[in-house]
Amino acid sequence: MSDLFKVALVGGDGTGPEVVAEGAKVLNAIAKLEGINVETQDFDIGGERYLKTGECFLPGELDELAKYNAILLGAIGHPKVQPGVLERGILLAMRFRYDQYINLRPVKLFPGVDSPLKDKTPDDLDFVVVRENTEDMYGGIGGWMHKGTPMEVATQTAVYTRKGTERCIRWAFEYTRRRNKKKRLTLVAKTNVLTYGHDLWWRTFQEVGAEYPDIELDYNHVDACCMWMVKNPEHYDVIVTTNMFGDIITDLAGILQGGMGVAAGGNINPEGGVSMFEPMGGSAPKYTGLNVINPIATIAGVAMMLDNAGYTKAAGRVMKSIMTVTGTKMKSQAAGKMGYGTREVGDLVCENL
Repeated sequence: MSDLFKVALVGGDGTGPEVVAEGAKVLNAIAKLEGINVETQDFDIGGERYLKTGECFLPGELDELAKYNAILLGAIGHPKVQPGVLERGILLAMRFRYDQYINLRPVKLFPGVDSPLKDKTPDDLDFVVVRENTEDMYGGIGGWMHKGTPMEVATQTAVYTRKGTERCIRWAFEYTRRRNKKKRLTLVAKTNVLTYGHDLWWRTFQEVGAEYPDIELDYNHVDACCMWMVKNPEHYDVIVTTNMFGDIITDLAGILQGGMGVAAGGNINPEGGVSMFEPMGGSAPKYTGLNVINPIATIAGVAMMLDNAGYTKAAGRVMKSIMTVTGTKMKSQAAGKMGYGTREVGDLVCENL
């Protein structure tokens, strides 16, 4: 752990800069209380700059970001930029460049937060999804033939390597052991249909699992997981899954925990490279500048960032404050219905640290 904890702030698009400002506010507050030497720097990366310059990153900017311990990201997505351009050019570029091969998604129901699962409590809804973050269909392998004609053919190839699969699965076993709750790791795949790539996942899961006799091995087809996640979320402890399936089921999980306003995630390089933490909601351009967007997910991302950096006590204090604010202060987690503005919610979390 470095004496100086350097954090790059990438507000991005829409309401992203507003929620990142509150995340930075809480980060600075807990750093003062815990004696952490924090240094932050804003980076102007997003749709507005792309529209002006045609570039997602300035020359040398990716190298500059690599010098930071962590990145706090707001949101990427601009209504005037074709979908996919910024996502590939910024988000995937950073994931691949910094080898952030773990996407970590805690799924926890906070006190006072409404879930569509009306009979479930915070004790029932508390699991984590570990998503492989650098392979599958996100590698961009594919193409067209006869594009724009009735004969058109499009291919999108999913690629899985033993190295990429094993390092994700092994990390998930270690995480399940550290989490020390049900000590159950569920592989989510589709081995009955995707008989090559997902057979590799299944075999690797069994082989690595033999080294962890204290962890219960569990398996769901992805469609069954979507069903059981709604019916019996209390079954899950840690889920490990592929990039594409992880992308899908974590959005379902986000709604179950009360919506994207409270769902946070991390793109992690476990080898010590720069990791990135973010809220799971989008840029929400219609709310830009209105001081109504919910910053709780971003603040929870700050807690994840601190925990990943080894500041466990500070992370715990931030999470405890979040739960106090959601449980005793906020009327709702929906934008404009919180009972407070964006900045005021950030203030409340700071006051309850």
